[in-house]
Amino acid sequence: MKRHEAEEPGGMRVVRELIHHPGSAVILPLFRDRRILMIRQYRLAVGAVIWELPAGTIDRGETPIQTARRELAEETGYRSTRWRKLYSFFPSPGLMAERMHLFLAQDIRPGTADPEGDERISAHSFSLAELLRLIRAGKIIDAKSLVALLYWARWGSVFTVKAN
Repeated sequence: MKRHEAEEPGGMRVVRELIHHPGSAVILPLFRDRRILMIRQYRLAVGAVIWELPAGTIDRGETPIQTARRELAEETGYRSTRWRKLYSFFPSPGLMAERMHLFLAQDIRPGTADPEGDERISAHSFSLAELLRLIRAGKIIDAKSLVALLYWARWGSVFTVKAN
């Protein structure tokens, strides 16, 4: 955290504690049958094992799509050659300027996962209907995953996904 003093539009002086973050990539991994791959891992900040989409911080010198490809492979072992950027958003603009870049990875194929040393990750596929039921039941609490899944529920049908 770093203390910042600034002048807001309108002239008011403010002091804020802000976190610098280089940005991140979030991946919505889609199988040919339109099932979505989710990961489950322990998150210390909330003290729980939670369902979420694969994601990770953009490393120095990386582009968001490079980060998305790397994180999908590292966390799940899956890979894709069909990528589409869907959306960018700020998950917590009152505290940090992190921009999350949401990517669709289509026709994902299995491989070997290579999680970072402290990551214990399991993966499972769900239909969108199953995920929406989990959201309604309060079982998906990760904000980036909520944004991505609700975006996909609303606008996913406009994207061409070949089923063959």
